[in-house]
Amino acid sequence: MHTERLLLYTPETQLDLLAAIAAGSDDEAQRWLGMRGEEIVADARLRETLLRMRPGDSDRKIRPELLAAFEPSPEEGEIMVGVRRDDGRYAGALQLDHAVGQIGGWLAPHARGEGLGAELFHAAALLGHSHFGMDTVHAGTEATNSACRGALVRAGFVPTEGPPTHTLRDGREIDSTWFRHEPSAPVARCRAACVTHSRV
Repeated sequence: MHTERLLLYTPETQLDLLAAIAAGSDDEAQRWLGMRGEEIVADARLRETLLRMRPGDSDRKIRPELLAAFEPSPEEGEIMVGVRRDDGRYAGALQLDHAVGQIGGWLAPHARGEGLGAELFHAAALLGHSHFGMDTVHAGTEATNSACRGALVRAGFVPTEGPPTHTLRDGREIDSTWFRHEPSAPVARCRAACVTHSRV
C-alpha cells in the first residue's frame, strides 16, 4: 500500500526487516519504544549503513543471509516496511496486532519532522479497517510524546479511554495516553487475511 510519500509493504527479505528495525533503534526512538536490547540494531554505524540503503540495492556487499526470504509469523502480528517514495530509502515501519486491534510505528531519523508519522498511522488504520475488518483501531503512546500524539490526531485518531500506564518491552513503566480510529467506510476483511493472517 502507499500514501502520498511512503510505500509500505510486508518485508520480502531479512534485509527489509533489519532495515525497518534499524529505523527505530536509535536512542531517541527507544526513549519511546522501549524495545529490549536484542530487538534493536544497537551498532550506530550499521544503523546508518542500513538507513542509507534502498530495497533491492545490489551494488553493496550484503551478507547472503540478509537476502534470504522473510517468513512472517502469524503470532507476531503484521509488520510493514516503510520506504520513502522520493528517494527510495528505508524510512520506518508500522506494526498491527490484529488480535487486539492495536497499531504502532516508527520513523528513521531522516524521516522525522516531515509529517510522515500521520501518513504512517493513517495507513495502519486503513490496513486494520480494510484488510482485517476491524471496526476500531487503537494506538497508545507515552503521555509526553507530543510528536506521536500529534501524528495520531492528524491521521484521524481521537482520544479514548485506556490504561493510565503501560509497561514497555524493556520493563520500563510509562504514563500512557490512548487513541482510537473509526472507519469512514464499511470495514472489509481480505480473504487472504482470513487464511494466513501473515502477508499483506
